[in-house]
Amino acid sequence: MKIAAVALAVLLASTALQAQTTQTENETPKTFTRSTKSFDYTRRDVMIPMRDGTKLHTVILIPRGAHHAPILLTRTPYDATALTTYNHGAHLIAALDGYDNADDIIVAAGYIRVVQDVRGKYKSEGAYLMNPPADHGLNPSGLDDATDCYDTIDWLTKNIPESNGRVGTIGISYDGFTTLMSLIHPHPALKVAVPMNPMVDGWMGDDWFHNGAFRQLNLNYIYEQEATRANDEHWWTDHYDDYDAFLELGSAGAMADSHGESQVGFWRKLVAHPAYDDFWQRQAMDRILAAQPLTVPTMLVHSLWDQEDIYGAPAVYKALKARNADGSKLFLVMGPWHHGQEIDADTSLGPIDFHADNGLYFRQHILRPFLDHYLKDDAPPANVAPVNAFESGTNRWLRLKTWPQGCESGACAITPRPMHLLPGGHLSATAPTGTPQTSTYISDPAHPVPFIQRPIHLLDDGEAMSWRNWLASDQREASTRTDVLTFTTPRLTAPLKIAGAPLAHLIATTTGTDGDFVVKLIDVYPDQVAGEPALGGYQLMISADIIRGRYRNAPAYPTPIPANQPQTYTLPLPPADHVFLPGHRLMVQIQSTWFPLYDRNPQTFVPNIFLAKPGDYHPATITISAASTVELPVVEPAH
Repeated sequence: MKIAAVALAVLLASTALQAQTTQTENETPKTFTRSTKSFDYTRRDVMIPMRDGTKLHTVILIPRGAHHAPILLTRTPYDATALTTYNHGAHLIAALDGYDNADDIIVAAGYIRVVQDVRGKYKSEGAYLMNPPADHGLNPSGLDDATDCYDTIDWLTKNIPESNGRVGTIGISYDGFTTLMSLIHPHPALKVAVPMNPMVDGWMGDDWFHNGAFRQLNLNYIYEQEATRANDEHWWTDHYDDYDAFLELGSAGAMADSHGESQVGFWRKLVAHPAYDDFWQRQAMDRILAAQPLTVPTMLVHSLWDQEDIYGAPAVYKALKARNADGSKLFLVMGPWHHGQEIDADTSLGPIDFHADNGLYFRQHILRPFLDHYLKDDAPPANVAPVNAFESGTNRWLRLKTWPQGCESGACAITPRPMHLLPGGHLSATAPTGTPQTSTYISDPAHPVPFIQRPIHLLDDGEAMSWRNWLASDQREASTRTDVLTFTTPRLTAPLKIAGAPLAHLIATTTGTDGDFVVKLIDVYPDQVAGEPALGGYQLMISADIIRGRYRNAPAYPTPIPANQPQTYTLPLPPADHVFLPGHRLMVQIQSTWFPLYDRNPQTFVPNIFLAKPGDYHPATITISAASTVELPVVEPAH
């Protein structure tokens, strides 16, 4: 018995000691260093000093064995660490599995990849401004993404011995904006720039407004981008359907107030500048870049169905083309993509199947030869056309000398063809005779037209593709509403090609004192499509946009619309390169709401629509004259 008791006591003491050890000993090291011996690249995290002493966090990925390798730089507000970190692979292509990285090209070409957090975001020091203006009257610090890029390139070329001293800048969207900024008084080592889907003019037609109509679904972006340095404050909703959430609260200002958005500086600037005043004009990148010569070869990349920045790249191309007569350093790519889709696999756009990976074609046959030619020591000629444009409808790439240009040979001409909006829903190249007739609808802000099929829940990751592809979504639902006018041609018996920007000339009357006008140019598919039954009768938007009526005469000076008096509204639509095929029909839709993407116009003139009250919103009767037209840039044989 004594022996058993002793054994039990020993066992209990051992158990207690083991428990004590387990509780006090930490098996996790204070710091853990990943072993990267098998990795095919090395990673450097550095803080690069700017001219004012502020240090910007920068990630440098260098292929092992790199020698005389060029540098490809992206400056971003979207977390340089996240964009260059993938925890399940030892290869560089895994580390680049993130937004903004054309990873296959970067790896195959042996580039040194550099990604940097812009001022005030994530691990970079300093104060953050949304798209800090290069105009130092608006940005008195004298520091912006142009100066920071210059200082970064200067440091990189002096501190990366594996490089050949040649740097290219590249980026999508906001990072496309920082790429454009690198062209302002560029560093001598900057040899090429590729701004893709860049933010250019936030009022005219990129992220924040389109011709004065506010894109209120960007409220969550502004909120998350500016509330914290690391984007860790997230937008919330109390509705499954965003349509209901925005409609219940009324104005965009009321929605912002319900989330405490007045705490962030950029939202306050938007409320203070609803018109196209100096604040917007002096920071428009197409205007800024047009004021200086283009010294760096630049390839602007545009998505024909860009749901976020459809204005920017064509506007910069137009401005630089006018400023740089020989065009030797200016290139344009226009592809069948949504925003940023050019770096992904993209055989289709929503339900529209192009039967080829056009993103891969762009990266392999256009982007890589272009980058290699200007950045590598011994690269062959690029053989890249000044303009590479995808012709939708026929689904082929065209190599053009300029844009717009209707055909590769140049043996064609682009002729404006007005299409008249006739009563009875007819769209015709023949002008009406006699007294112009009219078409009428009632626009009720209490029942706005959804911009995509409801329920709309864009905060749900599972529904993200509905946002990316919405410009290619079927417009049949809208065409059945009584507050949407629809005008259609007979079925085509021959192909009809357009190349360029359609131009809407509306002559409209409203019973209100303000109002919006949406114009959509649509390709209506045949009732049955061989091999693709889901496309039978599909209504594909080719080009569409919105204008806020108070800015019809001057974007900087809003004025009430005289009630019951005809007014003219001129609305340039985004560029298209499209063939309407035989058996298809052309359609134009006119409406006054596009909700909740755009905030509702009260249809009663108020000083600031952001601050509109519930009692300001009223229905209005809209009358469209048959003298109204949508002018198409039709491609015809040259005479």
